[in-house]
Amino acid sequence: MSVSLRYASAAVLLVGVVTLGLWPFVGEAARTGVLVAGVIALPIQVLAFSQLVRYRGRANGFLAAWAGGMALRAVVVVVAAIVVIRSGTESAVPMLLALPGFFFGLLLLEPIYFKKEMPQTAPHAAGTTA
Repeated sequence: MSVSLRYASAAVLLVGVVTLGLWPFVGEAARTGVLVAGVIALPIQVLAFSQLVRYRGRANGFLAAWAGGMALRAVVVVVAAIVVIRSGTESAVPMLLALPGFFFGLLLLEPIYFKKEMPQTAPHAAGTTA
């Protein structure tokens, strides 16, 4: 199984556990907002992580993927805020709290999957010979 697929599986599990953990403590509108936030956050986060994995080892490509992923997440939060505020739905506030919360939690999960794929060789210090 690829690292991106393992990450996606863990991301679905994390969002599911958080959503189920919140379920008894929030009202119907908040449940809807949290569910919508999870549905929005998962594909965006998995896409951003997949691009990081794709460009790992290439400095410029990796930095571009990292910056692009961060910009994409920010744009998604802003667009979601505009859409739900204009709609006047009751689930706007819970969704706008849950969306960046999911992004943050899923970002914390990324290093675990990068670490598993890192080569086990130690880099040489600059200016030294082996």
